Amino acid sequence: MKKRKSIIPNGVICLVVFFALFGYIASQMGTANMLKTIMNTSHDLLLNTVFLLMAICVITGAIGKLFVEFGVVKLLEGLLRPLMRPLFNLPGVASLGAVMTFLSDNPAIISLAKDKRFAAYFKKFQFISLTNFGTAFGMGLIVIVSMVAYGYSFEPFVGLFGAFAGCIVSTRLMQHFILKSYPSYKIEAAAELETSGEVQGEEEKKPLFQRILDSLLDGGREGVDVGMAIIPGVLIISTLVMLLTFGPAKGADFTGEAYQGVELLPWVGEKLGFIFEWLFGFTDPHLIAFPITALGAVGAALSLVPEFASSGWIDGNAIAVFTAIGMCWSGYLSTHTAMLDTMGYRQLTSKAILAHTVGGFVAGIVAHWTYVLVTL
Repeated sequence: MKKRKSIIPNGVICLVVFFALFGYIASQMGTANMLKTIMNTSHDLLLNTVFLLMAICVITGAIGKLFVEFGVVKLLEGLLRPLMRPLFNLPGVASLGAVMTFLSDNPAIISLAKDKRFAAYFKKFQFISLTNFGTAFGMGLIVIVSMVAYGYSFEPFVGLFGAFAGCIVSTRLMQHFILKSYPSYKIEAAAELETSGEVQGEEEKKPLFQRILDSLLDGGREGVDVGMAIIPGVLIISTLVMLLTFGPAKGADFTGEAYQGVELLPWVGEKLGFIFEWLFGFTDPHLIAFPITALGAVGAALSLVPEFASSGWIDGNAIAVFTAIGMCWSGYLSTHTAMLDTMGYRQLTSKAILAHTVGGFVAGIVAHWTYVLVTL
């Protein structure tokens, strides 16, 4: 049976949504002021936020590469291995994926998944759920270091605990969805080893100083790549979110300066405030902008924190919840499709996104109530 073609072309729908959104903003701000605010906000984000985040990415990338070179990652993997089966229903080697994505970003799990020696430890349902498992820790080190750099100490680690809880829910729920659709994946192996032994290549021995220098420089270079990759998300997503989050200048006039807007998201947050206050402990409706932005890019979400802080909207609870949701979601809407497509299971993308959406909410809720208990 053939599918009926849509009566309204996609291009028409796109134009209607585009002009409705920006027409509404322009009607409130004025077209000239709207365009000036977009340019000024993007420019300020590039200079004062992106370069800060890039610096953090370079430092954390260098540290991460150093940890890999000198066996710290392998040590962490050994320590975390006993937690994998009871908590995540995954083999012990999966902990390596958590460590790698924590030190870098979501796609790091793909480089591991392509290795047959790694994939052979998994059944298919476990292997596919690695997208949810790895994503929950994506850019974790950058998120935590960023929050600490903004002046918070223990709150980011409360958020880390929340992200851990969200990861359990997301991974387990994804496995449930997979087995419901494909029961045979419970016993089918994800890959078969061609050789029975583990092949280890001997690298040329280098002087200690050379190994340290190479690790730092290579890791820093990868950090620059991550920093460059977050620029579109920060400039495009954050600028739009800020247009919908902040208000006019103090004199109640739009002047075209950076960080002005129409306060649409706070209006929505105010209507649903009782929900977000109970779930996440948010005390200001503006704060919902962070989780919304984290859906697409956690780097863009992090760029909102300084403005929230300067406006007096943030407290320790918000930082804990931001860290949990920022880590757990970490731009999964923009990475899940590519990750599952690369692994060869594109048809399960919608299930992965649904499971991870639930996991992100759980992460925020756990972080909030944990913070409440810790600060009693």
